[in-house]
Amino acid sequence: MGIANKTLVMVTDGRRLLFLRNEGDREHMNLVVEKATERDDAPDRELSTDEPGSVFSSGSTARSSYEETDFHQLEENRWVHDAADKVNGRALSNDFDELVIIAPPKALGELRKKLHKETEKRTILEIDKEMTNQPVKEIEELIEGETQEEGVPEILT
Repeated sequence: MGIANKTLVMVTDGRRLLFLRNEGDREHMNLVVEKATERDDAPDRELSTDEPGSVFSSGSTARSSYEETDFHQLEENRWVHDAADKVNGRALSNDFDELVIIAPPKALGELRKKLHKETEKRTILEIDKEMTNQPVKEIEELIEGETQEEGVPEILT
């Protein structure tokens, strides 16, 4: 089945963001990359400056340590929240009528927390899969397979 002409496709994870636009139609999808960005991973020594903390238990000499913060995960979440801000801005400026989101499960969960109601309204398909390193042809095939299974509604045709 495929997706309509001019549908925006957002492919993201905690490190990369791709915006693609369908320049084809429902029968012959042709995704074209509009924008691709990637964040640089900082080494651990730049993300954290200290050892994990510890605390004395009251009434005892025993010590227990705090779990170390996963700074890489925090950076990935921040990246996904920024991606949500970008797609929200595009939805609010009427840059697209329909949106397909492709992201791994953890990133998709973070993304959903930050999507504006207008963006949610325009989202016709969410796919929980890591695809940021895949060729555009494989992304097209994934969407075609999902739309055949899902029966994507025709919104604003």
